[in-house]
Amino acid sequence: MAKRKTLINIKVEAREAEERIKEYIRETPLEYSPYLSRMGKCSVFLKMENMQVSGSFKFRGAANKILSLDKKSLKKGVVTASSGNHGAAFSYMTRKIGIKGIVFLPENASQAKIDLLRAQGIDLRLHGKDCVETEAFAREMARKDGKVYIPPYNDLKTIGGQATVGIEIKRQLEKIDAVLVPVGGGSLISGIGGYLKSIEKGVKIIGCQPLNSPVMYESIKAGNIIEMKSKPTLSDGTVGGIEKGSITFDLCRKYTDDFILVSEDEIKEAINFCISKHHTLVEGAGALSIAAFIKEKEIFFKKNVVLIISGSKISMETLKQILC
Repeated sequence: MAKRKTLINIKVEAREAEERIKEYIRETPLEYSPYLSRMGKCSVFLKMENMQVSGSFKFRGAANKILSLDKKSLKKGVVTASSGNHGAAFSYMTRKIGIKGIVFLPENASQAKIDLLRAQGIDLRLHGKDCVETEAFAREMARKDGKVYIPPYNDLKTIGGQATVGIEIKRQLEKIDAVLVPVGGGSLISGIGGYLKSIEKGVKIIGCQPLNSPVMYESIKAGNIIEMKSKPTLSDGTVGGIEKGSITFDLCRKYTDDFILVSEDEIKEAINFCISKHHTLVEGAGALSIAAFIKEKEIFFKKNVVLIISGSKISMETLKQILC
């Protein structure tokens, strides 16, 4: 199926977002990895979004969307749905600027993320078994209550916020051959890919997903957003379906050059690697890019490669299982 044209200018959205959110976010480090570089006979850099405000890249998109609203909308309060990281970002931002917010999570969200949101004092509600179901319910609740819904991925301002990761990478590294990006709903890879490909024509954008929940990969293969049941995965931040009609689908098709799918054992090994070699805590979704690089390292020979480490939140129970 031919790719449909999009009229979205990610480069413009990214630059507007950077200006809007710059006083709220951190410019996260781009760290050279001697271990992965030696392993792949190339130069590997880790973009440490696990060190971002609220613990993941999601803060960029949530902040940009919320700050783009007018005062009347902000006064009414905002609503979102999340598997965890977007909810934490949303909670932090609403508290920071003093507005009311409600977060809906799937009933099977990780306990670490639920505990964090409760500790932050946000109005937290659980609904549904899958993120698509939770998102649909939260969007309808927002409509009924006259509040603005803040999408975790299916929104241009959310994508624009995530695209600021690409701005930083380009500022931190002159030559970029490939970027490996964890993919769930697709806002991060849409933003990074859209921005970098507008200024760095040869860069390869590679999506990373767990074999147990490769929804975007399978949807792109099928030519439309599909419904499929996900299996349990350590990458809980990317698990689940994609909202029908999501703008990220076409953007992913346009800007993603390839996908690498990884097993649960490979994700586990990548988390262990990050902790033991880089002394950095990373969640399952955040380790996808490392797992994908290790799996296909031969294709990056002599390249400058950036791995997006997307988040840090992992439960103590899961961590114990991985380290034992």
